[in-house]
Amino acid sequence: MTNQSQKLSVLEKIGYSLGDLAANLVFQTLVTYLAYFYTDIYGLKTEDATLVTLFVGLFAAFVFNPVMGAIADRTNTRWGKFRPWILWTAVPLGVTALLAFSTPNFDYQGKVIYAIITYSFLLLLYAANNLPYSALSGVITSDMGERNSMSAYRFIAVMFSQFFVQVFMYNLILKAGNGDKALGIEKVMTILAIVGTIMLLITFLTTKERVIPKAEQKSSLSEDLSDLSKNIPWIIMLIVTTLIFITLAMKGGSYVYYFENYVDKTEITAVLNPIKSYLPTFENDISLGLGVFNGGGILVGLIGIWLSKGLADKYGKRNIFMASLFVSTLFIVAFYFFPKQAVGTMFITQILHMFFYGIGTPILWTMIADVADYSEWKNNRRATAIIFAAMMIGLKGGLSIGSALLTKILNIYQYQAGSTNGQSNETINGIKMLVSIFPAIPFLIAVALLFFYEINKKMEVQIQSDLEKRRV
Repeated sequence: MTNQSQKLSVLEKIGYSLGDLAANLVFQTLVTYLAYFYTDIYGLKTEDATLVTLFVGLFAAFVFNPVMGAIADRTNTRWGKFRPWILWTAVPLGVTALLAFSTPNFDYQGKVIYAIITYSFLLLLYAANNLPYSALSGVITSDMGERNSMSAYRFIAVMFSQFFVQVFMYNLILKAGNGDKALGIEKVMTILAIVGTIMLLITFLTTKERVIPKAEQKSSLSEDLSDLSKNIPWIIMLIVTTLIFITLAMKGGSYVYYFENYVDKTEITAVLNPIKSYLPTFENDISLGLGVFNGGGILVGLIGIWLSKGLADKYGKRNIFMASLFVSTLFIVAFYFFPKQAVGTMFITQILHMFFYGIGTPILWTMIADVADYSEWKNNRRATAIIFAAMMIGLKGGLSIGSALLTKILNIYQYQAGSTNGQSNETINGIKMLVSIFPAIPFLIAVALLFFYEINKKMEVQIQSDLEKRRV
């Protein structure tokens, strides 16, 4: 492989990070509002929302991503393997994101069909865009320190998009639609589609692929899959990624239900009155509480991301990622025990959860890039995109399972969308479980699996040194 200078400019790191900011305007909306959109805005029954999110999502995970990975690894253009896909999909992804959150005036059966079609195309285009984008991180540089640095930039951008969606989205939907949530979400998604498309084009223009396979390197899809089947770190990271995104979808999608149906609105006002004049205008106590709850956690999470590189460089990615997940899970569990008036305690707990989770946020994707290096180190063949495709299977599969579990559990606990009489005690207990006990379980299983992940700090150094010698 050719070995150009592996150092990255600040401009390139920022340019690369904008691609994830754009993608996460879509992804964070799916995590936070897909279930709520289908049940409380679009008007699907919880059981139908479960079927759409689960089966479309799993089909996308296990069909779109492997196919896209194989295609991307075999793409050869003057722009590289992965960058052109960011260019080609920028506009279609924006348009499809808007269509997926639109509410056409169909009968109920037509609504279900429209949801299936638009969600399918959204996940297809997301795979065609974000999988090559993620694989690009493995070929921009082979320097693991630079990867850690680039990943920190990337996930500051991720947290920024997460901040926007989780803090302002609900409030903007109410404002843009003047109380009409269907109209409001269409207006907001139109703006996000335009902004996201521009950011993806900037990513294409400012990045460069430096880790280039030798011309004589050829491998078939069957050889790539055979390599993967023997790659234990890859298998572990696939399962861990799936578990993490099950948790993110469950707890992230549950917060709006938690604030609408459980948290005491009067206490939100009382707790936030001292700082209310310094905050943007929110439509009601629910949007205010949800915005501050999410926003405070995300801002403190940025501190965790900032600390991530130094901790990972010193102690190794695996160890820091394990510790980050475990401690952050303890604060998730705590939410089950809070009475509805404990608003201040809820805010503080969310801040602590997001600080520790933020430390591990960038590490997940740098570990996946390391798995691609590990595969090349072991097999003398590099198949970056197929490895990232497998991780995207975990991401999409986790999102689909988590979102489906969310709506399924709401159905089991007899949630009534749009109820003016309040929810039953059984339903409230289910909502509390959805922000605490249920999402804690996948995180804890992921921590246990990471004990068997063999790429520790010592092996990271050895892999980088050996590959640098081969690439000379």
